Amino acid sequence: MTTAEKTMDEFEQLLEESFAKSNSVADIVEGTVIKKEQDGYLISVKGAKMEAYLPNKELSNESEELEIGDTREFYVLKEENNEDSMLLSLKRIAFAQAWAQLNDAKIQGDTILAKVVSTVKGGVLVDIADLKGFIPSSQLRTGTPFEGLVDTKIEVKVLEADPKKNKLILSQRQAVAEQRDQVVDNVLSTLQEDQVVSGNVVRITDFGAFVDINGIDGLLPISEISWQRIKHPSDVLSLGDTIEVKIIKIDNELKRISLSLKRMGENPWQQIEGQFEEGQVVKGTVNKVTTFGAFINIFPGVEALLPVSEMSDENVNPFNLFKVGDEVSVLIKKFTPKEHRIALSVKDINA
Repeated sequence: MTTAEKTMDEFEQLLEESFAKSNSVADIVEGTVIKKEQDGYLISVKGAKMEAYLPNKELSNESEELEIGDTREFYVLKEENNEDSMLLSLKRIAFAQAWAQLNDAKIQGDTILAKVVSTVKGGVLVDIADLKGFIPSSQLRTGTPFEGLVDTKIEVKVLEADPKKNKLILSQRQAVAEQRDQVVDNVLSTLQEDQVVSGNVVRITDFGAFVDINGIDGLLPISEISWQRIKHPSDVLSLGDTIEVKIIKIDNELKRISLSLKRMGENPWQQIEGQFEEGQVVKGTVNKVTTFGAFINIFPGVEALLPVSEMSDENVNPFNLFKVGDEVSVLIKKFTPKEHRIALSVKDINA
């Protein structure tokens, strides 16, 4: 290899190294203060083609002054290009360190603490070390953001931490799931069926509600919320409510518990035994109207069915005869409280 060829190889190697050392937005670089100007400082950064610039507004605080020759770490606000020099910041170093810690937490799967600052469409905003993060509704333990979360501190997992996009996405649900795995066996060992426990409503769905019992979520089915017919669990419960419930089933294999709220009170079907009989005419309130009949509440927590065939001797439309809330007189045609069934009739009242 000739001297010229060797020199060219060395030049290409140095050129490649200079490109490899280019710094991007959000990088942390080491630089030395070389000059003070009216609105900022000129900083020498190794590998940069031009002197970088640190505006006064990007100092750690307004009263801070740098000495010529000081060597510090800086945050890259703007990349260097052919026309403009690199723009630096000192006050964002703390932010950068926070981003780095969050990225480490993501990689290592650590759980961190976040303060909920507001609810927004689709989730909640949280604060972590002065950085704003977002927890989507799908990653909330409750499944739905609600005002009771604001100003509370919750444990979360980091799903995404991208300082360049200023994007911090978190999950409370993953943190809760991990905690549940750690405590579930210990909690289940302290519980037993028919035990009354206190818990907080942490999630409401169409089919029921989930209640936090000592760190694990128990299912409260809609059928176990009230003896009376309800359209949705939210008719009775709200997120954050503290309620007493009875444990009706513990599945140690699946590590699940089933709960009941309605069984905290007396069973109304047992209460009505001896109070009603077949052939008796009683007053009731229409709870629901369907194509096949109407459900009538004849006692708190007790619904009886008035079939469409028992409304009239003629063909009728139940929706034309009844509406929810109507008070009606009905005849008890069949009474079997042990089976939770009562059949009614209107047409037979005057028969």
